Amino acid sequence: MVLRLVRTAVLVSSLTSVAAVTAAQAQAPDATGLGNMGGGYTGGTAISAITVEGNQRIEDATVRSYMELKPGDTVDAARVDDAIKALYATGLFGDVRIRTEGGTMIVSVVENPVINRIAFEGNDDLSDSALEKETQLRPRVIYTRSKVQADVQRLIELYRRSGRFAAAVEPKVVQLPQNRIDLIFEIDEGPKTGIARINFVGNKIYDDGDLREVITTRETAWWRFFSSSDSYDPDRLTYDREMLRKYYLARGYADFRVVSAVAELTRDRQDFIITFTVDEGEQYTFGKIDVDSRLPDVKAEEMQPLLRTVEGDTYNADLIDKTIDDLTFQAGRLGYAFVEIRPRVRRDREQRLISLTYEIEEAPRVYVERIDIAGNTRTLDRVIRREFRLVEGDAFNTAKLERSKQRLNSLGFFEKVNVTQVEGSAPDRTIVNVEVQEKSTGELSLGAGYSTSESVVGDIAIRERNLLGRGQDLRLGLSLSSRRSQIDLSFTEPYFLDRNIAAGFDIYNINRDLQDEAQYDQKVLGFGLRAGFPLSEYTRLLLRYTIRQDTIDNVGPFASRVVREAEGTEVTSSIGYQIGYDERDSSVNPTRGYNAAFGQDFAGIGGTVTYLRAQANAGYYYPFLDDVIGSIKAEVGYIWGLGEDVRLNDRFYVGGNNMRGFERGGIGPRDITTTDSLGGNLYFVGSAEVTFPLGLPSEYGIKAAAFTDFGTLTEIDSTIATVRDSGLIRISAGVGVSWDSPFGPVRVDLGQAILKEDYDKTQFFRFNFGTRF
Repeated sequence: MVLRLVRTAVLVSSLTSVAAVTAAQAQAPDATGLGNMGGGYTGGTAISAITVEGNQRIEDATVRSYMELKPGDTVDAARVDDAIKALYATGLFGDVRIRTEGGTMIVSVVENPVINRIAFEGNDDLSDSALEKETQLRPRVIYTRSKVQADVQRLIELYRRSGRFAAAVEPKVVQLPQNRIDLIFEIDEGPKTGIARINFVGNKIYDDGDLREVITTRETAWWRFFSSSDSYDPDRLTYDREMLRKYYLARGYADFRVVSAVAELTRDRQDFIITFTVDEGEQYTFGKIDVDSRLPDVKAEEMQPLLRTVEGDTYNADLIDKTIDDLTFQAGRLGYAFVEIRPRVRRDREQRLISLTYEIEEAPRVYVERIDIAGNTRTLDRVIRREFRLVEGDAFNTAKLERSKQRLNSLGFFEKVNVTQVEGSAPDRTIVNVEVQEKSTGELSLGAGYSTSESVVGDIAIRERNLLGRGQDLRLGLSLSSRRSQIDLSFTEPYFLDRNIAAGFDIYNINRDLQDEAQYDQKVLGFGLRAGFPLSEYTRLLLRYTIRQDTIDNVGPFASRVVREAEGTEVTSSIGYQIGYDERDSSVNPTRGYNAAFGQDFAGIGGTVTYLRAQANAGYYYPFLDDVIGSIKAEVGYIWGLGEDVRLNDRFYVGGNNMRGFERGGIGPRDITTTDSLGGNLYFVGSAEVTFPLGLPSEYGIKAAAFTDFGTLTEIDSTIATVRDSGLIRISAGVGVSWDSPFGPVRVDLGQAILKEDYDKTQFFRFNFGTRF
């Protein structure tokens, strides 16, 4: 700000002496437009009193306290200057004048106004709430020009970060009574500044197209209307530099560096041209790899199998980081919480070799002193604590801590889960801090969608997944489609009787239209009880009891004799179990790990139906690359009719979702006269699939898949001559595209039957779409 000092000499009469001073102002006058007036002191003057005028909100005593002057003091020009500077420094005043009359110092002030309201005009791209978070001024705060200008710069910077470099912000003041103002930021957002071109200089190993796929910034294109990656963002440019560095370091170029990253505006100021200048350097390979452990319970030879870096392989910095994580994790399992692992690098530039020694520093065995939980305003502490694999007093274990965090995330109660550790009251004690950010667990969902199997689908459901903060799950749902209607009520208590037993019940009523498959309708009314508990960390046992009433009616006049014989109502009372093992990284979208399950059900505990049914399934997931996931899944089942034939509605059906390339119920025993699908007592299905990106921006959520499905369905309790059942393997193959769209998940599969029977029903195109609001 401009520092102004004006001194005016005055005449001294025999009766009075008047001195007026305007001191160095710490900041320019604000919107009031008032300046400083007065003269200057030529020598020390004693003051008998100090009076304040012009103040409306601020007390006289407060003004005098800021000046650090009091009656009886001898003042000169320097002390008056200091007093005025001190008053301006408070930010409370727009103008200050000091004069003396007959030994009385009179301080005239003009108070800065108080902000009554802050408004934004002209903003469409950024909401008022987003702009308010960026500004420092608030209603009922003192207005100063310097603060307003600071807020203007913050708003302009915010728009630049969102890709609008032509944005302009102009503050306007509306005067109100009682020295109040409305502050209005008039905003001209301007056009969004795009990326006309991205260039690379100095790259010889990888071409420009390869490197453009590495960075997150994209050249502007019409189809990127859902993305902001094609607008210039200096923070994103910094991130891109790091992405390039990691890309080269993962491919052996240990000397790689980004020399510069320059963004230049085009002449019309509508777009940027970004140029990355790189120095690739030479490619290195790994030399000798050693482990040097200074932990008494961690032997170097026992850690060798965990090394992902292998002598002779191309140097890869990512593998070094992953190896450090694995070694840290293993040390944590042995009770070392604050282990430090540092790779000592020995670089041979002539041979282009990088040798490594992983140094594992000494660390004491640590015990859990306390587990502190914060952020849970609704969820009870015990709901969180029961998911922990550690309790106070246990030896610290990194593996158990990571597993605890995974279990908390799997609850689905929290937006964020942050688990950290700090040193405790002693060197061998650690405190585990758990910070959670709760999210809404109550749901009122309306659903709409379309599937090849059921045509138009709609549903409504009310659900609370964390009832009363106790972790209980209650759901009431209604689902309708052109071929199915269902109403169901379910409840689950995850810790029944304060034990690790998940108990619950289900009540349901289902009506299915199966006219296309076998010319009949099915009605199911059922009730089930279930209880599950862990046998080990990854193994779980589920026990269940079900009683249900099945009705087959509305049988077509030309239906198969097998279907006609099944018409009527039966009651099934069954008990069953399932034992499962799941070590996948996610149960929803797994990318690595495996799972397996086996279960049996026995019907005949009362009711009119008797059978024994067994089913097993398994899956394995492996990431070939970070975004290329391979999976193999298989499922098998068999049902025995105990002293009677297996009923039509109890048999297995294959096709559709579990055998792409074929219609629902498209393979297996069939009456070739009526083309009715009759189901089978034995089935086996398998699938091998690779999911990979299509090269589109990851924020679109679009992925492709190549798959092959194989399996069979066979055996039926019927001797009708028109029933065909070869029992041969069927195979299909195809491709699919999935899209996590803003309107819900979309999946399209194109499957071609490769091995099939003449009477099988195939399906080349399969489409599923659904959403919830």
